[in-house]
Amino acid sequence: MYDIINNVNTALNNFIWGVPAMVCILGVGLYLTVGSGFIQIRKFGYAMKQTLGKVFGKHDSAAGSITPFQAVCTALAATVGTGNIAGVAGAIAIGGPGAVFWMWISALLGMATKFAEVTLAVEYRERNQDGEYVGGPMYYIKNGLGSKWMWLAYLYAGFGAITVLGTGNATQVNTITASINSALLNYNIISESAVSVTNIIIGVVICVLVGLILLGGIKRLGQVTEKLVPFMAVIYILLGFGLIFMNIGKVPAVFVSIFQGAFNPAAVTGGVVGSFFLSLKKGVSRGIFSNEAGLGTGSIAHACADTNKPVEQGMFGIFEVFMDTIVICTMTALIILLSGITVPYGEAAGAELTIAGFTAVYGNWVSIFTAVAMCCFAFSTILGWGLYGSRCMEFLFGHKVIKPYIIVYALVAIVGATLDLGLIWGISDTSNGFMAIPNLIALFLLSPKLFQLMKKHFGEK
Repeated sequence: MYDIINNVNTALNNFIWGVPAMVCILGVGLYLTVGSGFIQIRKFGYAMKQTLGKVFGKHDSAAGSITPFQAVCTALAATVGTGNIAGVAGAIAIGGPGAVFWMWISALLGMATKFAEVTLAVEYRERNQDGEYVGGPMYYIKNGLGSKWMWLAYLYAGFGAITVLGTGNATQVNTITASINSALLNYNIISESAVSVTNIIIGVVICVLVGLILLGGIKRLGQVTEKLVPFMAVIYILLGFGLIFMNIGKVPAVFVSIFQGAFNPAAVTGGVVGSFFLSLKKGVSRGIFSNEAGLGTGSIAHACADTNKPVEQGMFGIFEVFMDTIVICTMTALIILLSGITVPYGEAAGAELTIAGFTAVYGNWVSIFTAVAMCCFAFSTILGWGLYGSRCMEFLFGHKVIKPYIIVYALVAIVGATLDLGLIWGISDTSNGFMAIPNLIALFLLSPKLFQLMKKHFGEK
């Protein structure tokens, strides 16, 4: 059965992430970049002022909404996760160091894409029967494109409700179990034979916690993520900067391998990874997995923000992609490539590769800290994507299905704790691709409205 599932997924993955998909993803990002006048570069300073400059201010949110800071933390909780840790490791292992370069390219274009998603989500959102703001791709398709495009909204919501189970849950739980097991094994607290039992216990605990938090609604989710996200980011970034500083002399050579490997991966991987397109494919797909630009999911959280300025909230989209991929994903790549560990090119790899990089430099003691940070990354992602899935189900079937869906979503954590790493990531990559296509079509069709909102906000002609 495993082989059948794997073969079917491989065929679908090769189709969805083939040349047409690459052209579509990068093409829409390039179109929005040019059409917006390179907003991610031209207004970068403004974006940082509107995000970093304001997020720590005191804000109170209206009923049925969350503060802009809680919105960005909820979105960052979903984007800053295993894509930054396990995803980067997997991209380097399968696509070589050059995959990092293509992550950067997808992020540069993705800043414009995510800006568009967030702006349109706030512009076209509505309130549900509980008085909460709801929005995202399915709503900007419905309210922006009209009834003739409703099939596209349903398509997105359907793919979204399914995708979150793997991308937002199973892969995250898999990273949590890998992180905890690495720490416990390093200190001989458990043996290899006990790993399977530990995985089940971890899965049950996560299941209960996720259910309790998500059933508490958007307010409780915002309160949890605004505390969890800054904490986890600070720990990881401090450890990462420390490792880079200790190996500062190797940094130029690593960047050379990234740029060289982007166009000639065989020269860097000893011939194990010989395909330029494989390096590009893994870099772009894992970049999107990490920053979600093109998936439209982050805009679902931003639509809940207590603001009446769509373009201003859209600046958080630029900030998120920059922090997620340009800063944190690059840091993870440097951790792996500077540490001197042997990268298993051509093989599936995950969080254990990043942990190995840390322990190679700091020693086994750091596995405790990295396990805590990685658990925070992954757990916050589970919470954020739980919101996304419930919003998709609400759009499809109404408010009554939210609680049953959340219960099913929480139970998936137990399954994710025991599944094979390679299969989980493969299925997640595939489902992300199917989710991105309806959203990218909508962004292209709604681009005139986006450019109009921009000109009005900035007073441009």
